[in-house]
Amino acid sequence: QFADSSGDLSEDGTKEEGNPGKSQDENNSDTESENTVKEIQEEKFRKESAEGRTESEEESKGDAENDGDGDGKREDKEFVSGGGESHSGDEFGGGQLNSGGGESNLDGEESNSGDTESNSEGGQSSLGDTEPNIDGKDTRNEDGETSEEKVDENQDTNSEESSNTNKMDHQAKDQASNEVYPSGDQSEILNEATTQNGAWKTQEVESENEKESQKSLLSKGQSGHKWKLCNVTAGSDYIPCLDNVQAIRKLPSTKHYEHRERHCPDGAPTCLVPLPEGYRQSIKWPKSREQIWYHNVPHTKLAVVKGHQNWVKVSGDYLTFPGGGTQFKNGALHYIDLIQKSLPNIAWGKRSRVVLDVGCGVASFGGYMFERDVLAMSFAPKDEHEAQVQFALERGIPAISAVMGTTRLPFPSKVFDVVHCARCRVPWHIEGGKLLLELNRVLRPGGYFVWSATPVYQKLPEDVGIWKAMTELTKSMCWDLFVINKDQVNSVGAAIYRKPTSNQCYEKRPQNEPPLCKEADDPDAAWNIKLQACMHKIPLASERGSQWPEQWPLRLQKPPYWLKSSQVGVYGKAAPEDFTADYDHWKRVVSMSYLNGLGINWSSVRNVMDMRAVYGGFAAALKDLNVWVINVVPIDSPDTLPIIYDRGLFGIYHDWCESFSTYPRSYDLLHADHLFSDIKKRCKLVSVIAEVDRILRPEGKLIVRDNIEIIGEVENLAKSLQWKIRLTYSKNNEGLLCVQKTKWRPTEAETIMSAIA
Repeated sequence: QFADSSGDLSEDGTKEEGNPGKSQDENNSDTESENTVKEIQEEKFRKESAEGRTESEEESKGDAENDGDGDGKREDKEFVSGGGESHSGDEFGGGQLNSGGGESNLDGEESNSGDTESNSEGGQSSLGDTEPNIDGKDTRNEDGETSEEKVDENQDTNSEESSNTNKMDHQAKDQASNEVYPSGDQSEILNEATTQNGAWKTQEVESENEKESQKSLLSKGQSGHKWKLCNVTAGSDYIPCLDNVQAIRKLPSTKHYEHRERHCPDGAPTCLVPLPEGYRQSIKWPKSREQIWYHNVPHTKLAVVKGHQNWVKVSGDYLTFPGGGTQFKNGALHYIDLIQKSLPNIAWGKRSRVVLDVGCGVASFGGYMFERDVLAMSFAPKDEHEAQVQFALERGIPAISAVMGTTRLPFPSKVFDVVHCARCRVPWHIEGGKLLLELNRVLRPGGYFVWSATPVYQKLPEDVGIWKAMTELTKSMCWDLFVINKDQVNSVGAAIYRKPTSNQCYEKRPQNEPPLCKEADDPDAAWNIKLQACMHKIPLASERGSQWPEQWPLRLQKPPYWLKSSQVGVYGKAAPEDFTADYDHWKRVVSMSYLNGLGINWSSVRNVMDMRAVYGGFAAALKDLNVWVINVVPIDSPDTLPIIYDRGLFGIYHDWCESFSTYPRSYDLLHADHLFSDIKKRCKLVSVIAEVDRILRPEGKLIVRDNIEIIGEVENLAKSLQWKIRLTYSKNNEGLLCVQKTKWRPTEAETIMSAIA
């Protein structure tokens, strides 16, 4: 059933981290040696790693003005690289670490600027633009392996940072005793490199089987590192696959919003999107929900068009969001609670955890859903009233640019607990209900559709006609109209429908309209698949979708009921065990490593993307932080996205050889776990890094776990982008890299003809 196996996970590797990378024998021997030196190494490296400076003056300054502490202040304790179990205090068994961005040094002494280059059995790591370092020390493990450590203390040449050195030195010294860095054996580091698809087809295979042909992938190979600015009509808001003016001009029709769908250029751009003039570090959550910097998203048209509807207002240097909107005159929370009051079974934050918000506006609904422990995936077309989705993301609210057009949404079937539409202006009732049937595909059996639109509560002739058509359509789809609520305060209302949980109604319909989809139609195929006006049967027995998931938050950590022990997971163990091991692994990595060892001030992080998510373990491990994570499952990876949704998280399919459907400067942190080595087989790494630069905010971080060849290439590209190298580490052909984007932009420009209006 599952294809494209490329490796097995050792028993120990899976037990410890849930991730494959070596043979069982290699993993077993590595693990044993790692455990024996654990306690000695802990104390040793704590002393040696004392003062890796972690954050720049610019970020500290930005945090201060945006209600936060400087990034130099580390918050947690241990840094673990990825594939295996972290041993508290393990030093790098044969690997090398360089941390900091370079200005502090051990015991406050001046950094030695000699150019000694340090090598280890497994590889080498380096940090910073200049590479002076403190002497590396060799330690011989009990198994005879030589390990070497190095902490680079870079003297950053950036004058903006240098004035902050003493302050950061002090902070780093205070924190260093709490920092423990990862063990070095390959069984314990980044051994996710060799994975298999296990029981899951890839989205690429699913979609390929669903249609006759798929777009050809982008060109292979890598170009040089001389960056240029993108000269495009969209300027600082350029989204390559949504701003392909040449392709849009050639469309035979736009009546189905074809011009708002993805039309990727033949070659992915390798230029950099300019910053808006006056750009500032984003305001922190939750203050950002109410106000953002005007110059970060300088669009006044929406304020003019929608100002009277309580959407957004210009207030000096800020754009402010009253929290209302057309529907929410008394605030979004009032509206959200009204829905639950009228239908208690919806149980926000318990039964209903993951919501799709269609035509989201500035996403106040999704923004206030966090108050009820609900995740809302909001989407709206690009440029409808200008940058609604950009406003949402700048506010710290999840959103993507997408449209109900001619193709399926990039989500699996049967994954959303609730679908919400408030004045979303989608003509659900036309063309056989094709668009509503797409919502039916992604809505979980037993899930609710909340439709809050004028046909529900107004009696104008057009509204009456639409209501009649919707009544007929939803009845033929076997949706039950559970309740129609009317809010006397807001003078609005909502109709709430429920999708059936069995096929009984389908079988009793006098007419097969809308028709049931053909058996061969894969409901989970979603990448570039044309919409069809049909319904898929409700799953039976123990198939996915036949039962409701556990209530939140239990569903986060419990393997879905439909994962069978007879299925092989991505990392080689039985699927339920694979799931649990992966979760345990990422909890350790996050708590012992990412929260402190990378020098990231998590109070300044809000929008996070896992670029290759697998089971969503990384996102699950961040549950208690004030962040949200969009989990991306690449189309040529095992199709584990339904698992991610079933555990109460959300995500999307994507092909990283193309641009992501989001505005520039959308994310604070990107996480790429063995992604780039896979991408490089199909398209240019430099174009993918250009896309990373596009969607990452200035001061944002990129964490890369991959083989050392890729780590080296990404580090070199990051340096050519003038990014700050926070940390590099390598061992036995595996590596870890943390880099930070700056505001640097090149001066030379490159015209992208496909994006010139």
